Amino acid sequence: MSQPDQPAGPTTDATSSSAASSAASSAVSDAPRSDGAARRAALTAKEFARPESAVVHGGSQARLGLTPPMVTPIFQTAAYELPSTGAAAGIFDLLQDGHAYTRLNNPTCDVLEERMAAVDGAAAALAVASGQAAVSLALLNICQAGDNIVSSNELYGGTWNLLANTFSRFGIETRFVSPEDPANFAAATDARTRCYFGETLPNPRLRLFPVEEVAAVAEEQGVPLVLDNTMLPYVLRPVELGAHILVYSATKYIGGHGSSLGGLIVDGGTFDWERHADRHPLMTTPDPAHGGAVWTRTGKELGGGLGRSGYLLKARETLLRDLGPCLSPFNAFLLLQGLETLPLRMRVHGENAAAVAAFLHGHPLVEQVIHPALAEGAEAERVRRYLRGNTGPLVQFEVTGGREAGSRFIEALRLVSHVTNIGDVRSMATHPASTTHAQLPEEEQIAAGVTQGSIRLAIGVEHIDDLLADLDQALKAV
Repeated sequence: MSQPDQPAGPTTDATSSSAASSAASSAVSDAPRSDGAARRAALTAKEFARPESAVVHGGSQARLGLTPPMVTPIFQTAAYELPSTGAAAGIFDLLQDGHAYTRLNNPTCDVLEERMAAVDGAAAALAVASGQAAVSLALLNICQAGDNIVSSNELYGGTWNLLANTFSRFGIETRFVSPEDPANFAAATDARTRCYFGETLPNPRLRLFPVEEVAAVAEEQGVPLVLDNTMLPYVLRPVELGAHILVYSATKYIGGHGSSLGGLIVDGGTFDWERHADRHPLMTTPDPAHGGAVWTRTGKELGGGLGRSGYLLKARETLLRDLGPCLSPFNAFLLLQGLETLPLRMRVHGENAAAVAAFLHGHPLVEQVIHPALAEGAEAERVRRYLRGNTGPLVQFEVTGGREAGSRFIEALRLVSHVTNIGDVRSMATHPASTTHAQLPEEEQIAAGVTQGSIRLAIGVEHIDDLLADLDQALKAV
């Protein structure tokens, strides 16, 4: 799979509309800038050799004014003054870039979208209100009543419920298969299959998804592979391994501070919708939801290449417009603050989690530990190739004594907090069977890697000595 040709200069579109198009900056957009500001304004994702630079400099905030701010400002506005009726018509008809209403786009959100696309080496991104909104819009964008999704059965409980129950009420079937054998995806595919779905590091199963193998099946079948990469932002770049679309709960590690909900959909720009036009009518036939637009053509008419995505343009101009799960500019600002330190935090999360897994693995009061660093066989080889030494921030284990012992362990913790969230700088523990996966039938809990005695640890950035001391005293309390 080859990346689409990229334009030589800076690009903008209705998918990640430039802040320069907003009325707030139009008065100064043509004024001369310092040479440094002009150079930063021209940066594109392809000009970053490494994502460590993209998390700091990605996005077009240098186009925000004569002397651009070093920190992206918060455009806390619901609407924008339009310069003329002609310009307004052009924006609404997708003939030109611009901002009209923050439910569709916002300059602060634009920077977050462009920056995350740069981190993943992708074509474009779309910011939404939460991770669940990201999953919902990413899939509903190409699925309608009568269609089906083939999904890994190793999923976060909330996502399983969304696919198994809520989507079924929309007339969309989800066929759950084990990702242990990638051939299972092909076996479950028929003419109405619109995509494959999985989690790169399933929460809390923690068995790394076979991205390359399932991506090869997806290409052969003509369906995009959609992956939730919430657990491994920066650590894993699935687009490089063949995935087509990524979703994130930015609430978690992208933000890192636990203060702000947010979600992201990232389009790698590598799936050829027109080649498989018959399978994807929502992308390749006139859409009455937007004046008969054909989204594959509309994306090309806007220029194609970096920052352009007919897939995300459709998501923005129909689903985000109609359902309304837009990201607050204030939350976008807070998520940008966290994103800048993502590589540093993920390194410490990974180091601490590996040390915790090793400690628990040898503890006499622990029956089982699940962590990628402890993988064996083909899975261990995949961990080595994909993760390059950072085995992720989560650890799952089962304390001797089952559910009752697990409860005593959690209640004895002092430094580690009892929280159902993950992705904070703080270490957190939860009991999945009674919280995050409580609504799943028992057989689905087992498939997801959840037993009655399972404890999930999201390891933070505290000093490892303090973490191990707290875990040890809590185990002794059991």
